[in-house]
Amino acid sequence: MDKEKPVPPHAAADVTEHVGYRLKRAAAALRSAMDQVLREHGLTVPQYSCLELLDEQPGISGSDLARGTFVTRQSSAVVLRGLQEAGLVARPAAAEHGRALPVHLTAAGLAKLEAARGAVYAVERRMIGAIPNRRMEALLGDLDRMAAALGES
Repeated sequence: MDKEKPVPPHAAADVTEHVGYRLKRAAAALRSAMDQVLREHGLTVPQYSCLELLDEQPGISGSDLARGTFVTRQSSAVVLRGLQEAGLVARPAAAEHGRALPVHLTAAGLAKLEAARGAVYAVERRMIGAIPNRRMEALLGDLDRMAAALGES
């Protein structure tokens, strides 16, 4: 019995022309560039992401932090523990309500974030510099629609 070959999602000469491949390639390039500049600030990409999210949403729970930084709760807990040991974030010993322990940036955490933010923004400026300004809104909309089509809001 012959199996039918699956139909590709769009016309492509090979896998390197698939949208998923190109998205992964761009994400890997961004991660590599961020790793490089954050190393100079003593941070990893997950640590930086946590600091950014905590600056925007002070007091969020570890679970919400994990979701917002696209890692598992276990990975987030490891990152948070390291940030707490470095004095960059603070959590109470016990929860006031329920089980969630709210996480906050310390003054040292905010200073570290502000120092690293410029380097990360420079990476992003370099990346989006390849996109004409007139196409930026469409690109962001397309990326959001792709995520939504796969169940991410």
